[in-house]
Amino acid sequence: MAASGKGNSQNGVVTGGVEDAYGEDRATEDQPVTPWAVCVASGHSLLRDPRHNKGLSFTEKERDAHYLRGLLPPVVLSQDLQEKRLLQNVRQFEVPLQRYMALMDLQERNERLFYKLLIDNVEELLPVVYTPTVGEACQKYGSIFRRPQGLYISLKEKGRILEVLRNWPEKSIQVIVVTDGERILGLGDLGCQGMGIPVGKLALYTALGGVRPSACLPITIDVGTNNEDLLKDEFYIGLKQRRATGQEYSELLDEFMTEVRQNYGQKVLVQFEDFANHNAFTLLEKYRANHLVFNDDIQGTAAVVLAGLIAALKSVGGTLADHAFLFFGAGVAGTGIAELVALEISRQGKVSVEEARQKIWLVDSKGLIVASRNETLQPFKKRYAHEHEPVKDLLGAVKAIRPTALIGSAGVGRSFTKEVIEAMSSVNERPIILALSNPTSQSECTAEEAYTWSQGRAIFGSGSPFDPVKYNDKLFVPAQANNAYIFPGFGLGVVISGAVRVTDDMVLAAAEGLADQVTPEHIDKGLIYPPFSIIRKISANIAARVAAKAYNLGLASQLPRPKDLVNYAESCMYTPYLPILQMKDNNAELQTLDELCTTPLEELRMPITVSTIVEPLCFPVIIV
Repeated sequence: MAASGKGNSQNGVVTGGVEDAYGEDRATEDQPVTPWAVCVASGHSLLRDPRHNKGLSFTEKERDAHYLRGLLPPVVLSQDLQEKRLLQNVRQFEVPLQRYMALMDLQERNERLFYKLLIDNVEELLPVVYTPTVGEACQKYGSIFRRPQGLYISLKEKGRILEVLRNWPEKSIQVIVVTDGERILGLGDLGCQGMGIPVGKLALYTALGGVRPSACLPITIDVGTNNEDLLKDEFYIGLKQRRATGQEYSELLDEFMTEVRQNYGQKVLVQFEDFANHNAFTLLEKYRANHLVFNDDIQGTAAVVLAGLIAALKSVGGTLADHAFLFFGAGVAGTGIAELVALEISRQGKVSVEEARQKIWLVDSKGLIVASRNETLQPFKKRYAHEHEPVKDLLGAVKAIRPTALIGSAGVGRSFTKEVIEAMSSVNERPIILALSNPTSQSECTAEEAYTWSQGRAIFGSGSPFDPVKYNDKLFVPAQANNAYIFPGFGLGVVISGAVRVTDDMVLAAAEGLADQVTPEHIDKGLIYPPFSIIRKISANIAARVAAKAYNLGLASQLPRPKDLVNYAESCMYTPYLPILQMKDNNAELQTLDELCTTPLEELRMPITVSTIVEPLCFPVIIV
């Protein structure tokens, strides 16, 4: 069903979905359908439909109207009370993976309650549905697999991908998150079991960014796996063969991208997730000119880290161009961050990007990347191969470069040793230490180590969450440089503007929008990111920044441009609160679904069209 142009409100609560960006492709759905008949899913089938099932929140009237009498216990519980009960149940599980499974079960039976629970308790539940728990879930995905939650496109479907896409029940897709499972977090090749990542990401697109659940599609492309343990595992759910490479891999991805555009139009955002280094950069560069694509590992991570650096400088002082940055890790994430930082330095200082890169140094497994190593470097590393004597290890690089910020993305746990942190502290009054690798076991150092070894002077951020640390009677709250700060709001901005391409300027706008949400009060507490408790507000502001940039660049197709993009973004955000059905013509009043269902058809004063029904509905309504 098409969403309305703007969200409606009930008791001050926005209940509309993100505006349908495909009006020109679905014009026939706005035509009146006659004669009119309304079919409402009811009874047992309604209770098995996660999108419309309200569980014990069905009222007495609803139970009679929709043949639910006797199918539920007699008690009627409010949505808030159901949420309270579910939260108590989730908290009883001591093992994070059990909490994850409980939440996934809830999503599969009562979607709206799942999102309400996640939105209202985001700081507590984010580590469960996202990093670090989602990593363990992917490792064990074959064992805990219950119900398919997305599309699986394997080499078996080569030549038939359009047919596979059409098997998905939803036709108005606005965001796709796709992985090939080769580099899941810091855990390596998990093949088909990487599906947990697109599922988790899209749950956050809805909960944190307000993109309608029905507009989100998780996809795993299965080209095999090189993980020997999985190939021998009798419960592995993917193709049991070595990974396809070269032409076979490229042809499958080409077909996928072509058929996605054929089936959903050019304004569907395709987010690449957890592709290995050798494919991630190649795919992004290959498709960004002709498709609406975004790589969260490259661009999303870069935006959230850049935002953290900009915010940290509010405490350290100076501009980005006044400081030096040392990256430990020169893969997808590290070089992606470095490029965005260089671009921001270039814009701020009005210098070339090449000149801006001189402020940035990279360390990989062979040591500091310098010009004398040029012949053996991958192309994306060569731009950071500066003139310098070879340095073999991280500690030596810190002493030689004397950076303001040390940024880890190599996935090598505990690589920021006591000596490294002390060396950073010896050359900086407030050293910036960002240990970004996930999951927690791969983090370059813990929050406690960073604060202790720097004698409480470090400005610390991490990829995985850490508990607050008390040092010398002062409580430090570690900042989590979580991509969830960026990609939900970024995607919302792309959707509401009808953007047809993603540019670096739009990614910079997202980073600057996040940094602007960091207040002096946050800085006083050592925080370089705002609290997740206001993430929906943060996402709306980021969406407005991204949409504004798309309009300014002439890349937006949703016209006319809204006067207040922040308010418009908020009005378009999906919320899980139980809504009413809104149907109106020139003089019609609002009607509830029950009123609609009990009104004789001849008394309806208007032709019923699909576009007059506002998502999300209490019940599925089919107009025939």
